[in-house]
Amino acid sequence: MANTSTRSSGMHIRVNPEIKAQVEPILAAIGLSFSDVFNLTLRQIYLKKRVPFDLSAVELTENGYTAQFEENLLAEAEEMYTAVANGTAKIYKNSAEMFAEWDKEDEEDE
Repeated sequence: MANTSTRSSGMHIRVNPEIKAQVEPILAAIGLSFSDVFNLTLRQIYLKKRVPFDLSAVELTENGYTAQFEENLLAEAEEMYTAVANGTAKIYKNSAEMFAEWDKEDEEDE
């Protein structure tokens, strides 16, 4: 991360919409976007070589996820499987098309 270039890399993440709605006005009040907070967190992980907050109270499943994350992941997988099975899944021609759509969604979210 020594390179401080202004280039950026897109990333598509899923967040709990209720938490996002609660956090958004707090971040706006202090002049930060979700991207700013995410980048600040990644920078701290890089600098400190650890997650910059205490995770000791977090219980993980045997797969290494929180129970809520694993539940959400399995639900999303089931939704995707159902969409593929019934022919309603969004199919992309290539990864560039998929990432372009994700970038568009991210811009709409900000």
